[in-house]
Amino acid sequence: MATSTEAPTGRRASDSVAVDTATLLAFFKALADANRLRIVGLLAEKARTVEQLAAVLHLSGGTVSHHLRRLADASLVTARPEGYYRLYSLRADVLHKTAEQLLGRAPLSRLADDADLDAYERKVLEAFTDEEGRFVAFPAQQKKYLVLVQHAARLFDAGRRYSEREVNATLSRLHEDTARLRRDLVGHGFMQREGGGGDYWLASERRRRSAGR
Repeated sequence: MATSTEAPTGRRASDSVAVDTATLLAFFKALADANRLRIVGLLAEKARTVEQLAAVLHLSGGTVSHHLRRLADASLVTARPEGYYRLYSLRADVLHKTAEQLLGRAPLSRLADDADLDAYERKVLEAFTDEEGRFVAFPAQQKKYLVLVQHAARLFDAGRRYSEREVNATLSRLHEDTARLRRDLVGHGFMQREGGGGDYWLASERRRRSAGR
């Protein structure tokens, strides 16, 4: 009687694949191997047994079973009895659905919800401000300099218009070179001004976010 080297069938995939860190890791780890990718390709053509996969890939049955187990853990393969063997099939629906959900912009961005997004800004400000919060120097690297300019923009209130004199008085709390800061607040899109020496005001929040990138 013929016997086969079997791999576990894995858990049943739900109709809606949850997008979280664990799912992301399981999905990519399952596919992070050349032989497992070959198995996925072969199963995409048709269902096969461990023995058939082993023969095509020139691998041992135990090695193929190990790879199938990793794919099954990610709900990417399933198995059914076929005589004395078990026939393995690709869960193409799960593969496609998971890929669509994981690669969507919004789901991926939510994976960083617990990240400290302000850490870089704090580090720059600590390096270029004194105990009173004044700028001690302007960094040569533009990315760091923009952190200082964005910080200066926070001294102004949205919806309020400021004369040039008021802008200078506010910026003097940070650095004596108010002309440079004033110019760069406008030049980098954090503030807007009326032509002919008119008033200044904060740019829209959306525009300020874009300027700070």
